Amino acid sequence: MIENSFSILDGIGQKGEKRLWSRGIYTWQDFINERSIPFLNDRHKGALDGKLERFTKSLRDGDQEEFNKSLNRKEHWRLFERFKDNAVYLDIETNGLPSKGGGYVTMVGLYDGFEYNCLIRGNNLNRQNLMNALKPFKMLITFYGAVFDIPFLVNNFALELDMLHFDVCLEGKRVGFNGGLKKIESVMGILRDDDVVGMDGYAAVRLWQMYKRGDNDSLSTLIKYNREDTVNLLTISKHVYNELKRSTGIYDYITESAAGG
Repeated sequence: MIENSFSILDGIGQKGEKRLWSRGIYTWQDFINERSIPFLNDRHKGALDGKLERFTKSLRDGDQEEFNKSLNRKEHWRLFERFKDNAVYLDIETNGLPSKGGGYVTMVGLYDGFEYNCLIRGNNLNRQNLMNALKPFKMLITFYGAVFDIPFLVNNFALELDMLHFDVCLEGKRVGFNGGLKKIESVMGILRDDDVVGMDGYAAVRLWQMYKRGDNDSLSTLIKYNREDTVNLLTISKHVYNELKRSTGIYDYITESAAGG
């Protein structure tokens, strides 16, 4: 999707993007190859050519920094297909209090698409270990993380994140994915482990409290709950991405082009 995207450019917007697609300009290279664009003056066209050339190089090099600097965060979803192999799915648990009102992170779950790992308060959860765990990745995928998880991590660990961020909850609302993670899982037919079916964030807080009182089984259940929250994000993010891509209308133009050819 990202190389079909023109609405991310200054002065284009969604209408301009569709005008380009309707003229057979589907990709950044198509745009660069055009000597002129009817609704852009030559100076503006030249500036956008330069930006697209930088974007193209960044994609070729697998470098997310140019996009992180240039793109509004709500458009980071467009890079999912290109950076999904360098993405980490993250979900945190807390003690139930606000981040600036005595709240602290009890657990951070991380899933790279193959292995799940968790950092636990009082065990291995600290700023350095968290930074080391995130360092190999270029894209962060969360559910409501821009509002909840990330502010908590920043407040608790003075964390600085220089990563692309696809918030599946916030972007999913744009294409009809409303409600919490468990509701969306249910709609999509994603099943949870029997031990944590029906659990919610309040139950996670209680499990942590029980663990702190000496119940180690509660920690095992909390880890299992966090794992489900984190791992299930992979399936949901793929579906949300596909629906977001479909909502742009790109398939209408590509399909028409293929039929005409």
